[in-house]
Amino acid sequence: MNADIVIAGAGVIGASVAYHLAKRGCRDIVVLDRGADFGAGSTLKATGGFRAQFDNETEVRMSLLAREKLRAFEDEIGVDSGYRPYGYLFLACSDEELAELRRAQEMQHACGLAEARMVSADDARALSPAIGDPRVIGGAFCPTDGFIRAKNILHGYADAARRLGVRFEFGHELREWPDARVRIEARGAWSGAPVVPTLRRAAATAPTNVLEESMPMTVWAGDWYHLRVRDGRVLLLWPDDPPLADDAAWLSEVLRRTRERVPMLDDVPIAECWSGFYEMTPDERAILGPSPDVENLWLATGCSGHGVMHAPAIGHLLAEMVVDGRTSIDVSALDPARFRSAAAEPPL
Repeated sequence: MNADIVIAGAGVIGASVAYHLAKRGCRDIVVLDRGADFGAGSTLKATGGFRAQFDNETEVRMSLLAREKLRAFEDEIGVDSGYRPYGYLFLACSDEELAELRRAQEMQHACGLAEARMVSADDARALSPAIGDPRVIGGAFCPTDGFIRAKNILHGYADAARRLGVRFEFGHELREWPDARVRIEARGAWSGAPVVPTLRRAAATAPTNVLEESMPMTVWAGDWYHLRVRDGRVLLLWPDDPPLADDAAWLSEVLRRTRERVPMLDDVPIAECWSGFYEMTPDERAILGPSPDVENLWLATGCSGHGVMHAPAIGHLLAEMVVDGRTSIDVSALDPARFRSAAAEPPL
């Protein structure tokens, strides 16, 4: 396999990186993936949330960059990214949770997310009729957060990259890196240490009109139980940590929490469950930049559940690193060198 640039992984991150490099004038780019086609990994398992309400400056700024690119996606790429600003609503059930949301929001405002605001319990219930939990005392809401379509973004970037000459090769198990001027690790949960594949599950109800599609993503900040409506079904999510024994135990616990918090769904049956992998790092932030151990290897992985939403920004920023040697926003907090001791051996 001879190419100037080799990218491992044809998920949404790999496709975004390939497109952005080609857009910057890079040529002879090949993307390798062990799957049979696009979407064989975790990308298409994503539930499609987008937010800028993070608790650290780096991820807020990455979301703001990604949001700018999502808004321009159809004009630039020719596909609707599915971005719908229906909002994210974080709920607090204690003074401590509310104070934590307020501290994060002060930082978000300093980064330019001026529209994020604190809300009362009554305001929260008006924004999200799903809430039936009497413990809720208030929360945080951002109207420019919302939803995206993972499939649209993946195929949009891949098709645009192909139009610029990028080659995608499937059924290719990369066991050792070929010679190339630039090699890019974008295999997500399969990238190797310090990335750890972490199982996450989702449940979808049968079609129902009990809640509107435009309801914000509604998140209980204390345990990250959350729900949204997509294509006429309510998606129920809860990141069990440590993981429960099996899918049945997880679903039983999700339904218990749903009965307590969203009783209007009591009579709506579950139609489907699925699972996928988050690519978690020890600090739950992405790894972006040159490998400290392997020459000509760049890492774009470990997004820790934020890969689809941050893919536009990650592709843009990695292309800046490779072509310009610098980035338009500070992402030094994502430097791979911070995990050097945890990743003594390069991923294969």
